[in-house]
Amino acid sequence: MHKVKKRRKGKKAAHAGQAPRAQSASQILVPSQEVHKKKRRKRTHKLVLRHLLLDDYDDVQSIMDRVYAHMGGAWTREQIASQLERFPEGQICIENKGRVVAVALSLIVQYADWGDKHTYADITANGYITTHNPDGDTLYGIDLFVDPDFRDLRLGRRLYDARKEMCENMNLRAIVAGGRIPGYKAYCGKMTPRQYIELVKNKELHDPVLSFQLANDFHVRRVITDYEPLDRETRGYATLLEWININYDDKPGLVQVGQPKEVVRVGAVQWQMRPVASFAELMRQIEFFVDAVAGYKADFMLLPEFFGAPLMALANDPDPALAVRHLAEYGASMREELQRLAVSYNVNIIAGSMPEYEDMELRNVAYLMRRDGTSDAQYKLHITPDEKSYWGVKGGDFLKVFNTDIGRIGILICYDVEFPELPRLLADQGMQVLFVPYWTDTKNAYLRLRHCAQARAIENECYVVITGSVGNLPNVENMDIQYSQAAILTPSDFSFPHDGVAAEATPNTETVLIADLDLSLLRDLHVRGSVRNLKDRRLDLYDLSLQKR
Repeated sequence: MHKVKKRRKGKKAAHAGQAPRAQSASQILVPSQEVHKKKRRKRTHKLVLRHLLLDDYDDVQSIMDRVYAHMGGAWTREQIASQLERFPEGQICIENKGRVVAVALSLIVQYADWGDKHTYADITANGYITTHNPDGDTLYGIDLFVDPDFRDLRLGRRLYDARKEMCENMNLRAIVAGGRIPGYKAYCGKMTPRQYIELVKNKELHDPVLSFQLANDFHVRRVITDYEPLDRETRGYATLLEWININYDDKPGLVQVGQPKEVVRVGAVQWQMRPVASFAELMRQIEFFVDAVAGYKADFMLLPEFFGAPLMALANDPDPALAVRHLAEYGASMREELQRLAVSYNVNIIAGSMPEYEDMELRNVAYLMRRDGTSDAQYKLHITPDEKSYWGVKGGDFLKVFNTDIGRIGILICYDVEFPELPRLLADQGMQVLFVPYWTDTKNAYLRLRHCAQARAIENECYVVITGSVGNLPNVENMDIQYSQAAILTPSDFSFPHDGVAAEATPNTETVLIADLDLSLLRDLHVRGSVRNLKDRRLDLYDLSLQKR
């Protein structure tokens, strides 16, 4: 905004996002203009974004006199000098071949000291920004204006992006600015300012200032009256706009051990099934991979579904239902050993899955062994026809998100990821990474799971880690062949790999995938993604909830 200045009276608030008036058809077709157009050389540019200097005042004055000709023209040199003296980092510009063609001015305030019911003159100290508070929490936009000859270059958007970067780098809570609504002049007798703003937000009307600000991710906090009473175009009304810095840290000075990480390293073990002579031999193989993954400083290690299946052969029972119940007898020892490994190797282990047989009921369960010594469990909810007919497995009854030292994760065993309701329920509880241990025997079975997992990453704006087993197990009915290609999947947007795959294993080869996942990219995707699947849901039309049991 632009307001009263020294030695110039009758000045009105302005914002240079205002677009120039369109010419009429008769003006465009004047012959003399056509001749001039033919002689005009192609315009070239060399744009540089930098901080404003007092030596730039002549250019600033020239632009403001053109942009605000109906409002008193430019600020004085003294006002610009005062802004540069008090907050030089906040005054930025774009130059073209040595001449300033666009400017953005700002100050920092402690917003609670002012609240929403302030005037432009008060908060900017009539343009001298003696109100600037370097210890404040909010970047306040004073003004932004562009040379009318350069408005086709979207320089205003560049300056808005530079302001956002400034806000993030200075760890400020938000950007706030008062915005003119010059288009309201044509509708003031037909509707209220609030009704006009809603129509602009819904794209039913276009306002040369407000539409531009909304397109730059600002939202309207409220309508202000008498923000600038002399602004006849807006009848004294203005919008109070805000852009929230989602990376704001309200306690930047407190650097604590054990704070949640921004970048998380995950490891997925593509496990080869092979016969073993004992439980101890199986655990030696598992510890080998735990050691390998921990050696890369991973935060998580994922094992496949039924990774302990080689122990089924020790039952020496041709009945698959009895063999899987024999495997369940190792459950307590397996959990104890995996918890020990998680703590001693300092890595959170998602223990694929193992059968649990209690009270004459067989279930398929994945255990989370945290490196702090605690553990949790997620039962498989949807049971495949094969699991039912061969083993008599029953589904679990609860779904939960798990808190860990890096954030919130979910675990879905194999078939469960093919039901989109489950990951969506987890995403609504803040899940950032979904781990999916699986067992598939053929490529078509694998691809069914893989494509569903990729869709879940996109739909829920999260990372998905999947892994299974390879090789074969003679003398183990219903677990004889395996097919797997472990992968670490991402959402599909510009900040992520172009194919949505952070890492991918060679099919049917025992190996380990390691990848770093940036959780801050997810927060940015939720708010600024090309599409926003979570934010744009029509919750006025449908809802999703987990039934209480």
